[in-house]
Amino acid sequence: MKNLIAERLTRLYQSWAGEEPDSISPLPQSASYRRYFRIRNKNKNAIGVFNADRKENDAFISFTKHFLKHDLNVPKLYAEDLANNVYLLEDLDDTTLYSLLTEKRNDDQFKNKVLRYYKRALKELTKFQVKVSRDLNYSVCYPRGNFDQQSIMWDLNYFKYYFVKLTQTPFDEQKLEDDFNSFVKFLLSAETNYFMYRDFQSRNIMIKDDELFFIDYQGGRKGALQYDVASLLYDARADLPQEIRDELLEYYIPLLTESTKIKKDEFKKYFFDYVLLRILQSLGTYGFRGVYEKKAHFLRSIPYAIKNLEYLFRNNLYPNGLNELKSVLQNIINNGSLRKVSEVENSDRLTVSVNSFSYNSGIPTDLTGNGGGFVFDCRSLNNPGRHDEFKMLTGKDKPVIEFLDKGNDVKEFLHEVKSIIEPTIKNYNERNFKHLMINFGCTGGQHRSVYCAENISEHLRQLNNVNVVTRHTELEKKESS
Repeated sequence: MKNLIAERLTRLYQSWAGEEPDSISPLPQSASYRRYFRIRNKNKNAIGVFNADRKENDAFISFTKHFLKHDLNVPKLYAEDLANNVYLLEDLDDTTLYSLLTEKRNDDQFKNKVLRYYKRALKELTKFQVKVSRDLNYSVCYPRGNFDQQSIMWDLNYFKYYFVKLTQTPFDEQKLEDDFNSFVKFLLSAETNYFMYRDFQSRNIMIKDDELFFIDYQGGRKGALQYDVASLLYDARADLPQEIRDELLEYYIPLLTESTKIKKDEFKKYFFDYVLLRILQSLGTYGFRGVYEKKAHFLRSIPYAIKNLEYLFRNNLYPNGLNELKSVLQNIINNGSLRKVSEVENSDRLTVSVNSFSYNSGIPTDLTGNGGGFVFDCRSLNNPGRHDEFKMLTGKDKPVIEFLDKGNDVKEFLHEVKSIIEPTIKNYNERNFKHLMINFGCTGGQHRSVYCAENISEHLRQLNNVNVVTRHTELEKKESS
């Protein structure tokens, strides 16, 4: 397939440039299934795109031509062959607003430089939202022409199925569905007759020769003005300081009121609800691309999104009601393992995650993107849970520990576990690996697995060459319920 794509792009490049390319180099994939290639020769460079989704290609091409007609800074369209799902765009190099944030965050001039670019981006955003919206052909929008009830429910269910369920966060299905319906009803009471870029965030803003260029707008449709501003200012990994977000919001609103009839109070009435919606949509993406597809970049974004959720709750910006959704989000905020992704990323030493779990709930998800690790089945061990005096206790309580300490089966089991994991830890340290996951499961996740996880965690801490993070998934669920 890769060779076929290269052949198609080569033919298209030759028809445009009049000569063969010297090189075709794949670019890293992001959250989409589109494939990007940098195509070069000594005279002309281009970005080649392959996308098997014809309707999405039609939307992008139509929008690009329209935006260029209105002098917006989007990549020039050099050539297209939509019958073969390929097209060529202007090469805007590799610097994004996000990459600038990464490089300049500790620079003394960080705030001023970032503010300058963000203000320019917001000024350009109003042109997308209002100016070019008036004569835009919305019939090409994909997958829908409006960010309507169906579109919003898709985002909310994306969050439910790919984040809430994959992270084993407890919820009541009907109550959560009722909250979703109420939330959607309120969101759609805002004015929704403007162009909604859909993914207006720092990775989709390119910087070349001190000019801003905008990409990845193929999901655009009619919608509320608040959504794109929320996307930019509460972009999780950009992690803008809150004072900068506040300043930028106050800069944007007068720009908006100059070109529309919307007043400041009306805009802000809905703004933080759209912030919440965008956070939920992002978490759905992080769940699918990170937890399900094991892509580390998306996993590392989760703690930043949770930080944004915390801000909403801490400042009383969460919507009234929506109590089941509130319970779900508070469980996510209180789930320590979701935050420990960034601890692993920032640690210089190997981090070993030791978890207890119930086989009734399933093996814990690896949130580091590393995959693999060990799963040890403790169900063959003598079960304290069969005795009435232990049923309300856990593997961390002294009577249960004393009961299990007496059994030779437990001692032999843990001896074998240590003989397996210690060589792996030694090898991982020599190879500079950053994470290893060790799971202990039993029937209820309360006694034997907890005891074994605690025992092994204490043993590993004595090695002095690893960070040890211990989590008891079933006990955490009971504490949060």
